[in-house]
Amino acid sequence: FKIRSSSVGNNKVREGSMKFSVAVVLAAAALAAAPADAFARPFGVFSTRSGLKMSATTIDEVVVIPTTPIEGMRPGTSGLRKKVEVWQEKHYVENFIQSLIDTAVDSNGGKMLDTIVVAGDGRYYNDEAIQTISNICAANGIANIWIPQGGIMSTPAVSAVIRRRTESGGGEDGEGIAQGGIVLTASHNPGGPGEDFGIKYNEGLGQPADEKFTDTLYQKTLEIASYKTVADSPDIDLNAPVGTKYQLTPTSAVTIIDPFQNYLDALKSCFDFDQLRKFGSSGFSILFDGMHGAGGQFAKRVLVEELGLPESSLMRCNPLPDFGKCHPDPNLTYASELVKKMGLKSDGSADVSTDASTLPMLGAANDGDGDRNLIAGAGFFVTPSDSMALICDNYEAIPQFAATGLNGVARSMPSSAALDVVAEARNIPCFVTPTGWKFFGNLMSSKESFDGKDYTPFICGEESFGTGSDHVREKDGLWAVLAWMSILSKANEGVSEGEAL
Repeated sequence: FKIRSSSVGNNKVREGSMKFSVAVVLAAAALAAAPADAFARPFGVFSTRSGLKMSATTIDEVVVIPTTPIEGMRPGTSGLRKKVEVWQEKHYVENFIQSLIDTAVDSNGGKMLDTIVVAGDGRYYNDEAIQTISNICAANGIANIWIPQGGIMSTPAVSAVIRRRTESGGGEDGEGIAQGGIVLTASHNPGGPGEDFGIKYNEGLGQPADEKFTDTLYQKTLEIASYKTVADSPDIDLNAPVGTKYQLTPTSAVTIIDPFQNYLDALKSCFDFDQLRKFGSSGFSILFDGMHGAGGQFAKRVLVEELGLPESSLMRCNPLPDFGKCHPDPNLTYASELVKKMGLKSDGSADVSTDASTLPMLGAANDGDGDRNLIAGAGFFVTPSDSMALICDNYEAIPQFAATGLNGVARSMPSSAALDVVAEARNIPCFVTPTGWKFFGNLMSSKESFDGKDYTPFICGEESFGTGSDHVREKDGLWAVLAWMSILSKANEGVSEGEAL
């Protein structure tokens, strides 16, 4: 252990730095737990009795880097979004993340966070930013840094990890409760060189950071004088097996976690997968457009691997850094290929030259980070406001709500009043909020956060193709798809085998 003092201009910067070799740390922390045959395996990664795989990399020193404030870091309704070249400027990511961590510590009563999730939607600069962020988190003393295998996770899946993981864990990727999540996404904005990148923060209930948090974060970006990082740290292999652990400092480690399991558990708590699987084999058809975003791999896991639908049900479901040169916004303009395949014109009206009986029964699309959705039927476009109202009016078809009903619904101000009409007829409390999912989060977490009335089970949505419920604290495109599948399944209960749905 050593303390260094270096001069920068007229300022003295004290740097607490520690260097520990593999021989010291891994011998003490990991080798003691290694099974008898560990040394017969290739050097670099081995399994421990805990089920984790320990990376054999040198633990480098923690350093303090002088910096100065950078203008323009005020987060918007869902994080900070800039052109990727701005994020690549010297100290830009580092300044923002150090300010974010300092803000999170303040909101945690002055205590450093124990566990955090770091994940992105797979857009250009995702992997590089994860490396930088992991080093800053470790240098600040965050003990557990969870990164999904591949570095990619949809925004609702991040919320599910924060909300659902428990102290006892649930798999080979360890245990613990995440106190927050750093999400690398610019949502439905394009990705690639010259395009957009963004970072947002989700708090301890899985919800987007509130205005108090983001205002404090912005103020800290105006006052920052230094940030901590781990010097000369080797890159983390984001494609390493689930459970692989990288010890970045003696007290901080990265663990590669399963991207799917917690989110899958959340969806299974909402829907009857057995019934949906049966419906899927009875003549139902769907065409899902992942728009080369994060949601595509989750759609494949759920629709194909869990529900047994054919892979031909998917299009553009492989995540790409530039979203395949497309604009990953699921609307009539940018999901034009899906729109055409559903027998629709560019304005959403039916193309009467198309035989509707040859079209998929349900069409759907996700945006870049998998939280938005487009819904269409054969020759029929469902507006976001109507989709939300129809889900509310048919809530009995969704197991999540069937037993208890709905205790609340909400929409954004620019949405149509369709939901209001349904809610009044159904005697369900209805709220209208400013645009921004954090406002819905306040309602969903009214009891948890404010000791107020419990409005869950809850449905909410906004005009910009966002729909969700209280299973997570983000809008969720795939949840909306399964909600519509459940409604269609219920509507076709009386159809005999062999008859058209």
